[in-house]
Amino acid sequence: MSTSITIRNVSQEAHDKLASRAALKGQSLQEYLRKKVEEMADQLDPDEWVEMVRRRKATMKSTVTPEKILAWKDLDRR
Repeated sequence: MSTSITIRNVSQEAHDKLASRAALKGQSLQEYLRKKVEEMADQLDPDEWVEMVRRRKATMKSTVTPEKILAWKDLDRR
């Protein structure tokens, strides 16, 4: 099922840039923006990513400290 989104008060400059990008890809502005919105929806935002990492870390019981990781990382540089 699909739904509609209306975005108001977009500057003419932004509209023209987006329409130009759509045209370069052989798409209508609507097609271009639909794809971009769907790509955005599929990406985790930084807060979601941090929460996912925290949950995963809580279940792993790792004893590796940040200090150990940094020390091991620097071993390759000597």
